Amino acid sequence: MLREVNPIGGFEKANSVTDVVKKTRTDLSDVMYVGDSITDVQCFRLVKDGGGLTVSFNGNAYAVREASIALLSNNALVVAIIADVFNRLGIDAVFNLISNWRYEALEKFEVSPNLQTKLRKVFKAELPRASEITASNMKELACESSAFRKLVRGEKVGKLG
Repeated sequence: MLREVNPIGGFEKANSVTDVVKKTRTDLSDVMYVGDSITDVQCFRLVKDGGGLTVSFNGNAYAVREASIALLSNNALVVAIIADVFNRLGIDAVFNLISNWRYEALEKFEVSPNLQTKLRKVFKAELPRASEITASNMKELACESSAFRKLVRGEKVGKLG
């Protein structure tokens, strides 16, 4: 099914998500969508309105404004952890984990020991930034995430919409 998906632009991405949900006979509330730019806005809205989880991963301001969670990391392990918790325990558990974002919380939410070990190897001192996006922190997170995006992806790519 994924070989059939070749979306270009936000409208086609949203159509692809809708198509996958229909073909797999699932619900938007079962979807975790990860994006980083303006081309993900329609998917963020679709999934969020359907009760699913939306994650900005090193996103620009457009992504941060539309997502529920912002992740800033130079390694996608953090996305795997969020996906693991969402899959096993649901969206409320993800928000609880994010609000207690420490190594001890990973154990409490029974994150795979293998993922925890890998994460500790990459991030020895502290976990990468993970925050629920709220009206009060959205502007700050958008600035921080955009700056981090440019650092990780380079200035030229980091400026892309």
